[in-house]
Amino acid sequence: MIRFVTEHFWLKVSALVLAALMWTVVTSQRRERTFERSFDIPITLVGVPRDLVITNTIDDTVNVRLRGPLSVLRSLTSQNLEATLDLSTARAGRYDVFIRPQALTVPQEIEVVSIDPAKLAFRFEPRRQKIVPIRAFLVGAPPAGFAVASESSVPKEALITGPASLIRDVSEVTTERVIVTGRTSTFRSPVALVSDHPLVRLVEPTNTQVTVEIVAETPPSDPDSAPPGPGTTEGQQ
Repeated sequence: MIRFVTEHFWLKVSALVLAALMWTVVTSQRRERTFERSFDIPITLVGVPRDLVITNTIDDTVNVRLRGPLSVLRSLTSQNLEATLDLSTARAGRYDVFIRPQALTVPQEIEVVSIDPAKLAFRFEPRRQKIVPIRAFLVGAPPAGFAVASESSVPKEALITGPASLIRDVSEVTTERVIVTGRTSTFRSPVALVSDHPLVRLVEPTNTQVTVEIVAETPPSDPDSAPPGPGTTEGQQ
C-alpha cells in the first residue's frame, strides 16, 4: 500500500513540474515584447490560364511590415516568406489583384501590419501560335577568292507562341551566330534558335542544323589576254 501511494505521488509531482514548465513557456512568450520589421518577399503566381499571356512588367517582390515576438521575427528571412497570388480567374485585358494577408506565408504568431503595394495590375492578352521560317544568322565573310553560295536549315520552320499582338508581326526566327569568317569549304553547324522578344517563345524546334555552301569564286577574265579576232594582226590599232 505504501509503495502504491509513493508511485502515485511521484507521478503527480512529475505532472505538476511539466505543467509548470509549460505555463512558464507560454507566459514568457506572452510577456515577450513585440516588434515590427519590414521584409521584401518574393511573389509567386499560380493558376495563370494557359490561353493568356501577361504582357506588362510586374515587380517580383512586395514589401510587407510584420509585427510579433522578436525571437520569431529574427527567424524570418525573405527566403522563407512568400506572397502567393492566384490568377486562375484572370481574363484578357486589365486584371487587378489585391494582396491580402492571407496570401502571405507567415507564422501564426506574426501579424501583418502593411503590404506595399497592396494591389497589382496585370495586363493579359490571348496566347497565339504561328509557324515561321528559320533564317541563319551568318557573321563574317570567307577569305578572298571564296563566297557564300547559299545557306539552309533543317528543319527550316519553327512553331512560336506569344501574345496575339506580337505574334502577328513576327515573320521569321533567327539562329544564334554562325561564323563564316575564314571558311573555304561547305560546312554544317547545329545551332540554337533565338527569339527577338522575351514574350515570344519557341515551342519547337529549339535547335536547327545550318548548312552553309562555300564556293571558290571564278576570277574575272582579262580582256588583254584574249586571242585576236579574225582579220586582226598584232600591232594593229
